[in-house]
Amino acid sequence: MDFQLSDDQRALRSGMRDLLGAVFDRDRMRAAVERGGALDRALWRELGAAGFFALRLPEEDGGVGLGLPEAVLLFEEAGRALLPGPLVATHLAAGRVKGAAEGAAVVTAADGDRPVAHLAEADAVLAGGGPLDGEALRAFVAAARPVRSMDPLTPLHLPPPEPVAGGPGRVAFAPGRVAGRVAFAPEPVAGPAASAPGRAPAYAGRLRYEAALLSAAEQLGSAARTTEMAVQHARERQQFGAPIGSFQAVKHLCADMLARTEPARAAVYAAAVTGDPLEIAAAELLADEAAVRNARDCLQIHGGMGFTWEADVHLHLKRAWLRAATGLTEAEAEEELAAGLGAAPPRSGSSAAYGPGRSQAGGGA
Repeated sequence: MDFQLSDDQRALRSGMRDLLGAVFDRDRMRAAVERGGALDRALWRELGAAGFFALRLPEEDGGVGLGLPEAVLLFEEAGRALLPGPLVATHLAAGRVKGAAEGAAVVTAADGDRPVAHLAEADAVLAGGGPLDGEALRAFVAAARPVRSMDPLTPLHLPPPEPVAGGPGRVAFAPGRVAGRVAFAPEPVAGPAASAPGRAPAYAGRLRYEAALLSAAEQLGSAARTTEMAVQHARERQQFGAPIGSFQAVKHLCADMLARTEPARAAVYAAAVTGDPLEIAAAELLADEAAVRNARDCLQIHGGMGFTWEADVHLHLKRAWLRAATGLTEAEAEEELAAGLGAAPPRSGSSAAYGPGRSQAGGGA
């Protein structure tokens, strides 16, 4: 059995890298930082036209008709480019929220009591009571309040203390995820929002794991990119008449970065093929560790200039911290793996792949 990427998959990945290089180069990324992470609607529509959001929709429904392995490749490229916006939520909302597949709508997710990304710009919110739009969305946004985000490309809002209903006949959509200490800057939270009761999660069943895997793919892309940045700098930076990459300590840092990235890549790609929640949890753990630690080591290799605002290294570190805190968290992934110890491996594609008592309801490709 051949587990190498096919020619079509390689072409898909290369095409997305070329597209992002054209529509979201470093100048555009820096412009996004300067405007506080506000989304570029033209870029969002460009992604929609390229099939980024409709990738897994059937062709008869206007989609591309591909699968989770191909989606992982695109999200890996998005992570490399530090592409901002609620990419995972909009991708999962394609075919469920009007305009999401085409990039005409920006869809974010309200994961219980956790901060919500890009809420002010959202056309719909995937929430525990179903997708919010119209008057329900406006009421939700009005009751939420902005909090200081760790990532300058990801504005955050703290949701209101009381859940907002999504309307009759709507399906529940959300993951129970815990906001970590780095999701938003540690400022005092006064009022009822500080002790708000827990909401229903935003993604149910299979969607919870698909969201975690796509987030892991973004982390993988960031880990690979910071490895490349570190190696390039180590080759070019001269110290004591020699490239710093010739020094053993720097060599070890670069080697460690690669040694974290490639196992994470294998885990993410494998989980995309099997769709097994335990493999997804393991992939999330490896990808989060690779993204965060690689960004830290990349910053170390860059030395003093790595800490400056003008360098891009800190943007990768902050985004990696944010994803690790708002995705399937380390503690949750470890609990998933611990619960699966000793269990018989589920057959691929069976309902057992989603664990005892878990339903496949909630959609998916």
